[in-house]
Amino acid sequence: MCSTISVGEATLKLLSQYGVDTIFGIPGVHTLDFCRGLGDDSKIRHIHARNEMGAGFMADGYARASGKPGVCLTISGPGVTNATTPLGQAYADSIPLLLISAEARSDTLGKGHGTLHEVTDLNAVTRPLCALSECARKPDDIPELLAQAFSVFASQRPRPVHISIPIDILATHIEYDWKTVTPPPRPQADPQLLAQAASLISKAENPFILVGGGAYGADIKTLAEHTGAIVISSNAGKGIMLESHPLSLGGSICRPESQTLLKDADLILAVGTELSETDNYIGKLEFNCPLIRIDIDPAKINDLHQASLPVLGDAAPAVETLNTLLEGTKPDTSKKQTAIAKIKSDINNALNTSEEKHFRILGKLRDALPSNTIFMGDATQMSYTASFGLPVDKPRCWHYAAGYCALGFAFPNAIGAKLAHPDTPVIAIAGDGGTMFTVQEFVTAAELKLPLPLILWHNDGYKQIRDDMREANVPRIAVDGLSPDYMALTKAMHCNAVQPGSMDELGEAVTAALSADRPTIILVREDSDWLD
Repeated sequence: MCSTISVGEATLKLLSQYGVDTIFGIPGVHTLDFCRGLGDDSKIRHIHARNEMGAGFMADGYARASGKPGVCLTISGPGVTNATTPLGQAYADSIPLLLISAEARSDTLGKGHGTLHEVTDLNAVTRPLCALSECARKPDDIPELLAQAFSVFASQRPRPVHISIPIDILATHIEYDWKTVTPPPRPQADPQLLAQAASLISKAENPFILVGGGAYGADIKTLAEHTGAIVISSNAGKGIMLESHPLSLGGSICRPESQTLLKDADLILAVGTELSETDNYIGKLEFNCPLIRIDIDPAKINDLHQASLPVLGDAAPAVETLNTLLEGTKPDTSKKQTAIAKIKSDINNALNTSEEKHFRILGKLRDALPSNTIFMGDATQMSYTASFGLPVDKPRCWHYAAGYCALGFAFPNAIGAKLAHPDTPVIAIAGDGGTMFTVQEFVTAAELKLPLPLILWHNDGYKQIRDDMREANVPRIAVDGLSPDYMALTKAMHCNAVQPGSMDELGEAVTAALSADRPTIILVREDSDWLD
């Protein structure tokens, strides 16, 4: 005989059956029936964030690091609107993020009665930021909507989903008999198109491979060695190809030196990448050769960069097929390796003063940390430099949210990543301006006793915007605000705080932070003498 439980409890039970083991959020009067399903006997742990934006970013970080959907649970109204920035970030970066929220009573929806947390059309707020945003109008809608959500995550370009449930529906008691569904498989590329692609690639003398996050799981290294292609990645694609490989230019698509080299290509293969301006900083890349695009998203195949040969399908098996078709070819790459070495040298010689300092910091971090360390970079100049200046040889180890570029995402993302991989070192990089957007989550991480180092790059405000204002001859407005005493603030939030006075002290601080029983904020001022 089926047991009778509330719909809120049933929703949590079904999420557990889908493999969800962690949810991020803040309880409220509208989520009490969800909380019934999060008691001591629950298979799901609830992580108490201090703001729903932080909760959303934690769920995003959990998903980035684990590859599993991250789940955020909020009240209606302000809980949802606080979480919309993480939704936008996850949408831009193709992250499987599930937002479950309460909603006002069914009989009040859209009427503007002034009920608590009322938004007259809550799903209209999140719909532009989601692959799916729907309200469950009756209990049986919930298993159907969750089936759609997990199908989106598993079988197409992963993007956020928002499901809202009115509080009267949440409180309804049902006999629980909900079942999970098996999501459909990802679309597979047309073998004939892959044969055409292999033929074009085999005839190219100077092919390039551009790799994005959609190429996760694809054997790009073998493809590069079969074809002699130089590989350049987006931020999301860093680590899919060993950046230490002699055919890799890492994440340098943002550098003019690499963009110039691309002009000499006689064929470009773009695998799982948007080719977006937020990775290359110039908008549309100019290609003087055929472009093959392999992508799971049909909207990307012929957008700004139209494909000469469009291949719609999951990248990993498509690349596996290409490797089989091209097996046995291994061209001489000595000249290309020389060209790569020159480009890397040219980049190093063209660094500005700030980038030189970033390189020193990033080099020390790379030396002090194991190769599987997960880096979470906020929207700060050091992250921009790390895109091309931080070597990464494993996928899902570098995360900089270039797409939506929301400030404050790195530290809560690091919390989510650490909870997904408790035995893996995780480190966050953020500026003093961006840190203030989610500074309250220091308390969350301290409560969880997470050994998280945060490199807090301090330049007294928003230096990137200051630089942009100077170059555009714009008055310097609101970029030099008063900063808190971060050393005192972080200690008040139960975190360790240290301000190293040398490169060796920085390395020691990072090493100590990874074995601490709480987060450690490592404050590095850009004007420090020891960085010169």
